[in-house]
Amino acid sequence: MENAAIAVLVVEDEPLILMNAIDFFEEAGFKVYEARNAAEALRVLEEQDDIRVVFTDVDMPGSMNGLALAFAVWDRWPPIQLIVTSGFTRIPQSDLPAGGVFVPKPYQHNTITQLARQMVSLA
Repeated sequence: MENAAIAVLVVEDEPLILMNAIDFFEEAGFKVYEARNAAEALRVLEEQDDIRVVFTDVDMPGSMNGLALAFAVWDRWPPIQLIVTSGFTRIPQSDLPAGGVFVPKPYQHNTITQLARQMVSLA
């Protein structure tokens, strides 16, 4: 299991940003799942038991935004690490689930992949 790729779920409603995130995670050696909204993300999480990190945008269409998704994941799958991002809203640490991290857009790809690796190694 040591050499297994870390599985990450990228949740982003903007197609170009989603594809870009998938690309940089895959290039960094991660196994990547994708979802375009919170409902789709929850379905993926129910079907895939290897996801270790959820990387989600805050601003998404649907009944649940990325911050609400982060709390739902934290409640149902506490071992999953959470990275929340937004280009419009700044989320203080006190408004995130325990252990969750907020990274504002625009972000550096290597910052996100290094953060994901660190969070998994500390979990």
